[in-house]
Amino acid sequence: MTVKHYFWIILITFLFGSAYPVQKIIFNESVPPILMGALRMLIVFICLIPFWKFKIPQRKYWFPLLGFAIFMGVGTNFFMNLSIYNANIVSPTIIGSQLAIPFGILFSSIFLGENVSFKKWFFILTSFFGIILISFDPELKNEKVALLLISFMAFFYGGSQVFSRYLKDLNVTQTNAFMGLTGFIILILISILFEGNLYTNIININLNSWILIMHSALFVSIVGHMSLFYLYKLYPVKKVFPFYALFPVFGILQTIIIFKEMPTLIILIGGIIVIMSIYYLNKLD
Repeated sequence: MTVKHYFWIILITFLFGSAYPVQKIIFNESVPPILMGALRMLIVFICLIPFWKFKIPQRKYWFPLLGFAIFMGVGTNFFMNLSIYNANIVSPTIIGSQLAIPFGILFSSIFLGENVSFKKWFFILTSFFGIILISFDPELKNEKVALLLISFMAFFYGGSQVFSRYLKDLNVTQTNAFMGLTGFIILILISILFEGNLYTNIININLNSWILIMHSALFVSIVGHMSLFYLYKLYPVKKVFPFYALFPVFGILQTIIIFKEMPTLIILIGGIIVIMSIYYLNKLD
């Protein structure tokens, strides 16, 4: 990998890490979490329309495309936002999101018949152990709901990767545009049902929150993910994906700077266990 691409992958993981503290700032400004997810998906959809041009894929892609859109655009967004919204301490939520990797491997084994070696099983178990260890931290007695919600987010993110395997021949802009459209429609309906008056909620969003929502949509969802797919075309996945373990490191560092959060010893130990497990799981691919 060239020096330029090393810097690029570090920037990508920095952007991924920024998603959590940025969304916490948005929710601290009283923006409803489900509405925020809907607006993020709407921006993604609008930005990708010129590349998608509403091309209809072959019938064989319809079910996996819908599955990917629901699992990634709806399920992942829904539970991630609710988790961050309910969290008083953001760093455990960032660490918990890493369970998406072992969930993805488990789903690939069950639904795609992919072989899971003994080493992978070991690191899958250690990653779950790290999260369980964090959940027993006395300082996190009020964070149980947030940790449970982020586990559901990881479940849906891992599931979306299985659907994406069936879509590898489709243009990534097409899959992400459809994801944005589906995510927006379903999330905006849920927001209307459970978060009150839609018009009032939208006009009450201040300029600072709109800028941060744009950051989440443009830089995290589009620039971050599209850049990652670009690097996949240049290098083997096993060379790129281990860097994914940097994203929680950057995320935790940003929460320390922004919110003055200092992780407890148990969070640090559990976080190291999870991050190292994810690193070696990626390394084994």
